[in-house]
Formats: sequence, structure tokens, C-alpha cells
Amino acid sequence: MRIDLAGWTREATDMDPRAFLSIFEEADRLGFEGVWFNEFRFHQPRIPYPSPHLLAAAILARTERLRVGTSILVLPLHHPLLLAEEIGQLDHQSGGRIDVGIGRGTAPETFATLGVPHAEARARFETGFHLLTQALSTGSASSDRGPWRFSDTIVGPRPVQTPHPPIYVAGSTPETIGFAVDNDLPLLFSLEPPEGRQLGVLRAIADDRVPSVIARSSLSRYVVIGRTTAAAAEELEPLLAGLDERRRRFALQQGREAAAVDRETLLAERFIWGNPADCLAAIRDLGARTGIGALRCVFNGNGVLDPAAALSMMRLFAEAVLPSLRLAENP
Repeated sequence: MRIDLAGWTREATDMDPRAFLSIFEEADRLGFEGVWFNEFRFHQPRIPYPSPHLLAAAILARTERLRVGTSILVLPLHHPLLLAEEIGQLDHQSGGRIDVGIGRGTAPETFATLGVPHAEARARFETGFHLLTQALSTGSASSDRGPWRFSDTIVGPRPVQTPHPPIYVAGSTPETIGFAVDNDLPLLFSLEPPEGRQLGVLRAIADDRVPSVIARSSLSRYVVIGRTTAAAAEELEPLLAGLDERRRRFALQQGREAAAVDRETLLAERFIWGNPADCLAAIRDLGARTGIGALRCVFNGNGVLDPAAALSMMRLFAEAVLPSLRLAENP
């Protein structure tokens, strides 16, 4: 199972840029395989890194092995041919260490800021994907029809060469998951809410293809590790409290009541925690139950825990868990 990092976005980025970038230099040395960043355009309050590609370029220049992924690029906000050139450049200058996660986007205010009709998001996503993959696969965006326009339509899935770099899809609706299945794309399963809803949709659409899709896909978990179970519990409690407070704050901002989440369900569905042996057993069990191909580890609670605490857990995980996972893969 591939072991990646996630969670370094929004408030988690509020630190000196040199300190922030050094986290991923250390992740590279520790043996993590990738890190994933979200695209948040016109975020309020302002965040330092709205462009995952600019951030990826800085990290790739400072690392040797670490892959950098987008989770996600909001494809309808971009011209797909310009995006293909950016991705191709990053892929070339990094020696092939880019992963591209794409999605339709769900924030109407972001679309409105750019004057993009939110009602067109689905069509722009699907058409944009076909143009993006064509350009990535062939290195050409030429067309005998003349200049391409967003008003052009492409009907149904189109056979394309396997794109390089890899492309993943994030989404929870039958339309988006069905699009991923039709185009043979792996999925980026969410953490909030956990992947159960997406898996249910996937099974309803293509139950016979679930194992092959999941084996190439990635899911996420909060990871809390300590030398002992008691030490991990000391980190777990403030994280749970912080996540609950943030859940209530977001619900208030959206004018709704925060849904209650049972503690045991929360721990079972969204966490890997305990001493190194506990964490190793939980990851092995997760792989055996789901067949998932990659795990995105969130050590900082998406910014709830401070960077020093997250780095300490990353180091312990790399020291006491990663070697056993690698040994199982390469006996």
C-alpha cells in the first residue's frame, strides 16, 4: 500500500514559507511516497497557497522522491489546454512525480467570482477532461474544427491513451463516479465524510468492477500515533475536540445545525490511532478489508494540531510503521 500525506492546507499553511516547505523535504527523507494539496481559490480568509501547481513546483525542486498530487484541481475553472501544458511541464521537470486529482467543484461563490456559470460545471468538467487527457496523451491540442470553445460538447466516454501523469477523480454523486468508471479512472475517496457513501454509489453503479477500481484508488485517515497507547490518547483527545469545534463552526457558517457524530463510529471510520503496533495492524486490516491501493495520512488533523506535533508523529510513524509495511511488500 502506498503511504502518502494530506491535510496541509488552509489554516495548516499559516507559517513561515521556509518552515512549511521543510516539512515536505523531511517527508521525502522519511520515506513517505507522496503529498496531496487542495485547490481553494478566493478563499476567505485569504490563504497563502491557492495554487497547488505553484506549490508543487517549489516542493518538487526541493525533494528527490516525493510525489505531489492535487486533491483536487477544480477542472471547470481552468482552460484544459493551458492546464495540460502546466501539468506537462511539472511532470517533465520533476521526472514524472506528479499526480493529478480532478473534480467538478461544489462552491458556487468561486464560480461566480470568475463569471463561470455553476450550472455548467458538469459539462465543463467532462468536456475539459477529454481535452486535457487528449493533450497529455498526444502532446497536441490541434483540431481540424478550428479553435476549441467551452460551448463545444463531447458526447459519451471517449477512448484515450493512458494519460501520464496519473489522473484521479474525486466526487460522490452517481454522475461523477459513473464518469470515473466509464473512463477507467481511480478515485480519491474523501475523509469528511468518510468513503462509505462513495463506495455505496460505486457498488450500485459497477459492483463487478469495485475491486479493480479500489486497488488503484486512494482513501484518507486521520493518524494519531504515540510510543504507547496512552501517549497516543493524549494527542487524540484535543484533536477530537478541535474537529468537533470546527464541524460546528462550518455548520454555523452554512446556516445549518452540525450533525452529531458518535465517537466510536468516528474513530472506526476516520482514524488510525494508538501505538506503532496498533497503527500497523489497523492499516493492514484496512488494506485487507477494502483492497485500497493507497492511504493518505493526515497527521495534523487538517490544521487542528500544530505542525510540531504532526512532525513528531510523522517521524515516529516513519521509524516504527513504514519499515514493516515495506517489508510486507518486499519480503
